[in-house]
Amino acid sequence: MNYFKLKSNLILLVILAMFATTSAYSQKTREEIAEKYKWNLTDLFANDEAWRNALNGIASRLDEVEKFKGTLTQSSANLLKALEYNTSISKESLKLYSYVGMNSDLDTRDMKYTGMKQELQQLFSKFGAKAAFIEPEILTAEWEKIDGFIKQEPKLEVYRKGLEDMFRTKKHTLSEPEERILALSRMATSTAGSVYSTFANAEMPNPEVTLSNGEKIELTSSEYNKIRSSANRKDREIVFKAYWDNYAKFKATYGEMLNGKVNSDIYRFRARQYSSSLEASLYPNNIPVEVYQSLITNVNKSLPSFHRYLNIKKRMMGVDTLKYLDLYAPVVKDVDLKYSYDEATKIVLEALKPMGEEYVSTVKKAINERWIDVFSTPGKQRGAYSNGSSHDGHPYILLNYNDLYNDVSTLAHELGHTMHSYFSNKTQPFPLSRYETFVAEVASTFNEVLLFNYIISTEKNDDLKLSILMNWLDNFKGTLFRQTQFAEFELKIHEMAEQGKPLTGETFSKIYKEITDKYYGNDQGICKVDDYISMEWAAIPHFYRTFYVYQYSTSFTASISLAEKVMSGDQNALKSYMKFLSAGGSDFPIEILKNAGVDMTTSDPFEKTTAAMNKVMDEIEKILDKKKK
Repeated sequence: MNYFKLKSNLILLVILAMFATTSAYSQKTREEIAEKYKWNLTDLFANDEAWRNALNGIASRLDEVEKFKGTLTQSSANLLKALEYNTSISKESLKLYSYVGMNSDLDTRDMKYTGMKQELQQLFSKFGAKAAFIEPEILTAEWEKIDGFIKQEPKLEVYRKGLEDMFRTKKHTLSEPEERILALSRMATSTAGSVYSTFANAEMPNPEVTLSNGEKIELTSSEYNKIRSSANRKDREIVFKAYWDNYAKFKATYGEMLNGKVNSDIYRFRARQYSSSLEASLYPNNIPVEVYQSLITNVNKSLPSFHRYLNIKKRMMGVDTLKYLDLYAPVVKDVDLKYSYDEATKIVLEALKPMGEEYVSTVKKAINERWIDVFSTPGKQRGAYSNGSSHDGHPYILLNYNDLYNDVSTLAHELGHTMHSYFSNKTQPFPLSRYETFVAEVASTFNEVLLFNYIISTEKNDDLKLSILMNWLDNFKGTLFRQTQFAEFELKIHEMAEQGKPLTGETFSKIYKEITDKYYGNDQGICKVDDYISMEWAAIPHFYRTFYVYQYSTSFTASISLAEKVMSGDQNALKSYMKFLSAGGSDFPIEILKNAGVDMTTSDPFEKTTAAMNKVMDEIEKILDKKKK
C-alpha cells in the first residue's frame, strides 16, 4: 500500500492477523502455562500504564500536522519535515496498536483491551481526517518539482518510492474535503469486520454433541479442529454436521456482516473511481488484475491434478465414497505423527539450516526470547499469525499448538513471516520496510517447503513417508487450491454486488456450494460435498481482508521455485533470497519477486507447482504399488 495512505487509515494497516491455519490444544488457563511459552509483551511496553503514557504523548502531537498545511510544496525542507513527522507518528502508533491488539488476542472475551483498541481507532480516525490534506496538496505540484526536491535534499530519498507511487495513483486521489470524508468513514466501514471477530470468537454459542463413545462435549472451534483430524469417521460425521448446522442458525447474521464488508469495498472503489473492487485492491500495489484472474484460470486448469490427489486419498483411506469430512483425517493407519512443541522447534531449526547462520540464529532468538505465544487458552484468538509491525522491536507469533504435524508446519510458516519482517525492518528505513501482502506469504511457504524436504529426506519407513507425503499434498490442497477457491468466491460476490444483485446468507451459501462442488468434483463422484458445507464461508475471517487470500496461492507457487534453488546449494540463489527478505517495500512486489528469480506475470510458476505436485503423487503411488505386491 502507498506509504502516504498510512496517515489516513493508520489503524487498519496494523492488523496483521494472518490466519494461515487453525489448530487446537487441550486448553489450559494462561496461568497453567510456563512463561517460556508465552509472549513477553513488555518488549513493547512495560505495562498498561507505560502504554497510556505513550498514547498521551502521541495524542499531544497530533494537532501539529496542521502546521504543515500550505507549506508542503514550498521547499524540500518543508516536505521533509512533514514526512519525518508522519514517520514518527506512524511508527509509534503501530507499536501502540500492536500492544493492545495482541493483549486482546490473548483473551477476546476481555473488553478492556477492546476498549483500548477503540480509543486508538477513534483517535487516529480524527488524525486521518486532519492529515487528509497531505496527498492532495503534494499532488498540486508537478512531479518534476518534487523530483527536484528529492535531488536537493538526500534525506528525502527514502520517500522517493512513496512519492512516485502517489503520482502514479494521482487519478484516484480525491480533493482534500473528499479525502477527509473518506478518512472519517473508516470508523463506520470497519464495523463489519469488528462485529465478525467478536461474534465468531467470543459470543456465538457452541453446540453440544455426543460422540460415538457416548462422551458429551461442547463443540468449540478447537474441539472441531481436533476431531475433524480424528481417524474415527463416525465422530467426524457427528462434529461436521453439528458444527456447520450451528453456523447455519446464524446464516442471516453472518450474511449481513459479509454483505456489509462487500458494500464498504464497493463504496471505496467507487469513491476513488476505480473500475471494480478488485482493481481498487490491486492497483495501489501495481499488481495487474490479470494476475488475480490468471490464478483462477490456471488453478481451474489444474483441477485434474487436484482430483488425482483426492482419488489417492480415497485409495489410501479405503473408503467407497470420499467425503469432504474425510479431508483432514489421517490416511495411513497406525501412524501417529505427534510432535511436542519442543520437538517441533528442534526439527524446524534443522530444516532451516540451508538458510545460513544468521537466519537460524535469529529463529533461535524467536524461540528462546518469547517472541511466540504457543498454546491455546480460553478466549484466545483462533489460528496463527506473525505481527512484525514494530519496526524498532522484534516480531511476534501467535500459535494454537496442538502437537500435530500441521502445527509443526504452522510454526515453520509463521517463522517465515517473522524472518521476513525481521530482516526488512533491520535493513530498510521505516518508510520502505513494510512489504506488501502479495509477497507476504512467500517467506512463510518457503519455510514449509524446507521443512517438508528435510522430513522426507530423513524418513525411511514407508508408512511414515506416505503420511508425510500426503501431508505435503494437503498443503497443495490447502494453500493453492483451497485459497484459490476462496479467491474465486470472493471475486464472484463482489462482482454480483457491483452489478446491483442482493447478497444474503442464502446467496453466499449457494455460491460457495457451487464453487466447492466444482473444485472437489462433487458432481463427478470424486468427493462428496454435503449440503451443510455451504456454510463454510461464514468461518473464513480472510473475507474481511479484501482480496487477500489469493496471495497465499501466488506466494506458494513462487516459494516452490525459490526453495528448490536454495536447497540445491546455489549460494547465489540464497543471496538473492536473503535480499528478497530484506527488501521490504523498497520496490513493487512483482519486481521484488523477479529480482529473486520468479516472474508471477507468466504461467511458468503455476506449471512448475503442478509438476511438483504430480511428482509427489508419483512417489506416493510407487510406494502404494510396492506395498500392494
